[in-house]
Amino acid sequence: MGHMIEDIALSRGHEIVGIIDPTLAVSHQPSAISFDSEEFRSAEVAIEFTTPSTAETNIRKAWEQGVPVVCGSTGWKPEELKNEKLKVKGEKNRVIIKDEQERTMLVWSSNFSVGVNIFFEMNKWLANEMAKQPQYTPSITETHHIHKLDKPSGTAKTLAEAISHQLSAVSVPIESIREGEVPGTHEVKWDSEEDTIVITHVAKGRRGFALGAVLAAEQINK
Repeated sequence: MGHMIEDIALSRGHEIVGIIDPTLAVSHQPSAISFDSEEFRSAEVAIEFTTPSTAETNIRKAWEQGVPVVCGSTGWKPEELKNEKLKVKGEKNRVIIKDEQERTMLVWSSNFSVGVNIFFEMNKWLANEMAKQPQYTPSITETHHIHKLDKPSGTAKTLAEAISHQLSAVSVPIESIREGEVPGTHEVKWDSEEDTIVITHVAKGRRGFALGAVLAAEQINK
């Protein structure tokens, strides 16, 4: 993801002031920087894609330097970052945090892909229609590469929450599959004795996630 974000940002005319990556620091690569460096403080925005266990710490370190963050790490709760000085606006698949001056300090999404966000809207519409058809039972299957740490995916959780909201807190089962190098496939199934309705989003690669994150970064504080 980091390499794709860098490539897309450069292709859109942005400058990469540095990269925070422990593997780069160990090998003494010139692009490796730290949170407390002048290079990092000069950044207009940081884009964070790491792990559930490190995302919160990384965001707080960025904030200490006055740098807002676009975060695509899932498997943790970004809304827990709030305090008396921060304003949190949470949606089903996005959390936006602003400071006392109304400056956006965090944009988090369970999935920045443009296609997935259209899929979210399709899912909400279908769930609303199915609320009138109690003979159908919903379920979700998500499949990702073996390196993905969180299970189920943040996208699957977002889909399930939207369905539960429309069906008055009905619990939606999620099956998580980890195999090969699958970028990400999400299937929402509505099953009845008469028929089955399925909507599916299949990511062909991770570029769509990276592009969405860069687009979000471009909109911060505009």
